[in-house]
Amino acid sequence: MKRKNVCSWTLQLGSVEVSRRSPVASWLCAMLYCFGSYILADIMLGSSPVDYFQHNSHILLASAVWYLIFYCPLNLFYKCVSFLPIKLVLVALKEVVRTRKIAAGVHHAHHAYHHGFFIMVIVGYVKGSGVALMSNFEQLLRGVWRPETNEILNMSFPTKASLYGAILFTMQEAHWLPVSKSTLILIFTLFMATSKVVMTARHSHGSPFALIESWICHLLFSSPLAGGEEDHHHPPPAGAPSSPLKTKEDLSEGARKRKVKKAE
Repeated sequence: MKRKNVCSWTLQLGSVEVSRRSPVASWLCAMLYCFGSYILADIMLGSSPVDYFQHNSHILLASAVWYLIFYCPLNLFYKCVSFLPIKLVLVALKEVVRTRKIAAGVHHAHHAYHHGFFIMVIVGYVKGSGVALMSNFEQLLRGVWRPETNEILNMSFPTKASLYGAILFTMQEAHWLPVSKSTLILIFTLFMATSKVVMTARHSHGSPFALIESWICHLLFSSPLAGGEEDHHHPPPAGAPSSPLKTKEDLSEGARKRKVKKAE
């Protein structure tokens, strides 16, 4: 869904400013958001990362949507696709495409590496969440460096679901899962589309996997339970120092006060 990917990119901090200051950088960032999964998968499988750009119609469609999003008079196009009923339809369609890409990535890797199950999982995962995995490189094009937003460190629901989906499709490809591919695609698509539509309608950024992941991580890795007493992510109490290290401004201020006291 080129339209939905470009719309998602407009929510990134500074994207509108970049579109005004440097249209070329803005267009490149939009193309990365549209085709990042194909680029990463091609690199991993030894193909040229520009292979997908031979599809002129896809590039022209994505470019047209990018132009309308940022330069349409009165922001009419953006307001239209941001209207909640239309947005929910686009979100659902995007998850349909995501499932198809995960299945295609696993199938492609299976042909190249018949017994490379980890490779199948990784390629399927990249095909489903390549947009998010490319976000740090896209930030560099916008002149922003925010390593704390690394998708591996802070996995969103679509990224986690892509990983779990890649595992399921790999198991099906290896005949470890007694279900046909078409049935698995249908079930996984319904789950993804329903989850994303509900989360978008409720403006929620949570994850349906949160409770299960919390218990599994607590059991296997001794991680604190979500919302438990051992959670170390609570903000520090009021008045507590944020860091034992003083900044240069603090040191210079202290030195200035000592000089004033000596002068007195």
